[in-house]
Amino acid sequence: MAQDDVAIIKNANWETTKLGKKFYWKRIHFKQKELFSANQSINILEISLNNKKVKFGFATVDSIKTDPQIKRSLQKTSKIAADLGAIAAVNAGFFDMKNGGAVDFLKIGGTVIDTTRLSNVTRLPFHSISGVIIENNKVNIIKGEQKAGWEKNLTQENVLLTGPLLIYNGVMEELAKTPFNDNRHPRTCACVTNDKKLLLITVDGRSAESFGMTLAELSTLANALNCKDAINFDGGGSTTMYIKGQPESGVVNYPSDNKLFDHAGERPVSNIFYVK
Repeated sequence: MAQDDVAIIKNANWETTKLGKKFYWKRIHFKQKELFSANQSINILEISLNNKKVKFGFATVDSIKTDPQIKRSLQKTSKIAADLGAIAAVNAGFFDMKNGGAVDFLKIGGTVIDTTRLSNVTRLPFHSISGVIIENNKVNIIKGEQKAGWEKNLTQENVLLTGPLLIYNGVMEELAKTPFNDNRHPRTCACVTNDKKLLLITVDGRSAESFGMTLAELSTLANALNCKDAINFDGGGSTTMYIKGQPESGVVNYPSDNKLFDHAGERPVSNIFYVK
């Protein structure tokens, strides 16, 4: 971990807007290649996990379980969130861009919406062995098993498999050497801090204005932000942060799917993490 980058993150002058009780939107744009020797645009939703005035949840454009072989709907994060009346949201799990639906296990309110899609694999994909659970409005990041079907034993009413896991119990996870991990991309992640806050983070990428991050850089960012546990969500063109009442249909980051550094490049997704 580059100590200079950690210091830059810790000492950064984050622009902060209060969205509610113990609920903040923080953002910064490093424009002089000072963070990881790159330009970086970062947005953070920071919510106290002791805040009883908010509700956390997963939502999908498909509200009922359907056959995964049938084409499913996709919708923009901002539209799903607005239809829910959410205060804020980010895109969540990985999904099938051709047929719709999550590619990993998703359970909402006790109903299984999607199951993990496997096809003769000897080793589970990186996004199938960790996840986020919400039970009684408490958010936790969990480490699973390298064993097909492990998630079916989870009793919590709200479960989203995703990954890779970045930090667990204060220890940074060892990440495989792969193009997905080692190349810079837009990223979305969730963290639980040591002082019991939930951070939902987006890092913009694929532009001169914001390069994006490797997963090692994302882990360094989360660690510098005091995260005890951190997990990667779907990224790339899917990376989106929505805040109710903001311009550009509430999209506050710079989604990259239109290859422009503006707020219009939002990709339709299958599911989101929302705050109401």
